[in-house]
Amino acid sequence: MRNALRVAAALTALMLAVLVPRLAAQPAETAAPAHPFDIVRTVLQSPRCLNCHVSGDFPRQGDERRPHDFGVRRGEGGHGVAAMRCATCHTDRNNGAFPGAPHWGLAPRSQSWEGLDAASLCQTLKDRRLNGRRSIEQLLTHMSDDPLVAWAWAPGGSRAPVPVARDEFVKGIQAWAEAGAPCPERRP
Repeated sequence: MRNALRVAAALTALMLAVLVPRLAAQPAETAAPAHPFDIVRTVLQSPRCLNCHVSGDFPRQGDERRPHDFGVRRGEGGHGVAAMRCATCHTDRNNGAFPGAPHWGLAPRSQSWEGLDAASLCQTLKDRRLNGRRSIEQLLTHMSDDPLVAWAWAPGGSRAPVPVARDEFVKGIQAWAEAGAPCPERRP
């Protein structure tokens, strides 16, 4: 009996010595998103996007989404108040401590994504009355090609980019659009 246990233990050790390194060397499979909107939601609900897609009267900044320094306010058209226009500090490209991209400014209040669950975010994004009168195809173009949107992947300074690679996001939003832009169900 002892010999049988020793043989079994030796065989187990041999199998582990051979199989474990092989399994560890294999690339992990990437799990498919549970819903076609998941990749889109992950990007749009990151601080890089939410800091300017606000419902309130001021932008936010940083990964912690603190109120913007210097008491900056939305102002007419979402580009700041007199003497504190967004373009005063935010040029068309990152510049030292100041992030920048063309047409820097707050999104209209109708395009606020703060506090929305995935289903509400998806519905807001698709609603032409709320999204700048864009069709799904126009949203796809905007999110794939607009330099301000692209800034989220190269924010400069110590800012973290959005948590999904840009090419993966573009593929994800294309897949969502091709699937008919379905929205996830609301959770109770």
